[in-house]
Amino acid sequence: MPDSLPVIFILGPTASGKTELAVELVRRFPCDIISVDSAMVYRGMDIGTAKPGPDILAQAPHRLIDILDPAVAYSAAQFRADARREIAAIHAAGRIPLLVGGTMLYFHALQHGLSALPSADAGVRAAIDAEARERGWDALHQRLAEVDPIAATRIHPNDPQRIQRALEVYQLTGRPLSAFFTSQTANPAVPAWPGTPIKLVMAPGDRTAMRRRIETRFNEMLERGLIREVEALYQRGDLNRELPSIRSVGYRQVWDYLSGELPYSAMIERAAIATRQLAKRQLTWLRREEEAQWFDSLEPMVFNSAIEYIEAAMNT
Repeated sequence: MPDSLPVIFILGPTASGKTELAVELVRRFPCDIISVDSAMVYRGMDIGTAKPGPDILAQAPHRLIDILDPAVAYSAAQFRADARREIAAIHAAGRIPLLVGGTMLYFHALQHGLSALPSADAGVRAAIDAEARERGWDALHQRLAEVDPIAATRIHPNDPQRIQRALEVYQLTGRPLSAFFTSQTANPAVPAWPGTPIKLVMAPGDRTAMRRRIETRFNEMLERGLIREVEALYQRGDLNRELPSIRSVGYRQVWDYLSGELPYSAMIERAAIATRQLAKRQLTWLRREEEAQWFDSLEPMVFNSAIEYIEAAMNT
């Protein structure tokens, strides 16, 4: 694969204007967009994922969206293989891959490779889920802190999917999850990518404004029919709240509302809290990104600044 050709990364927390910048870049450069989003891969999950609408996709098609049914799990390793294939195809056409999204693990897997983590084990996961129902996820997060304090500091107590995975890895291997990531650069199971991307981070400088934007966007999703969208998934009968697709922020809370576990007002409050927590985790991850140029997404001239930076980077 011609890894020496330009590749652009646009990273950022949720609701930071990444898609708007990407569409603007497609207008200015010969770019093709690759989505880096663990929820947009699923068909029938459009409103709650803020998936670009038909008008935007007509101007700027996105690869790696709508590629899976929500019943199917998708991993960072699968994303890495899919993204490398798409990057090669875009380069072969003489164009520039533009990777855009907020799933930081996917960016990390693509650029730095992956450790030899064990595959998911249905029996172990079922046992962890049963314990969580009995004791609560806070108790399991405390247990994680005992066996893997590094992972526990990085995983929020309200993030059951990551708590489950960290405990699963420990139970299957006897090693803490953090140990795998510490050693992955030295001996990755999936090797690091030799390319050096042009990396931009879009993030609002005003955190209060970001919280307001998150709340406004979720209310707009509700007005556009988010509950009907989740209800269609709920009524299928083959999906459940433990699937990665349904665990996505917003979907999990609406699912609990539809099942009668949450009243409407609590659903809205929990979705807003979960989205803010997601943005906080994304920002924490982004601060560790190397060779990334940060842009304040609230600045009026941010698109011009980003375009100037990309032009300069491609000419060096």
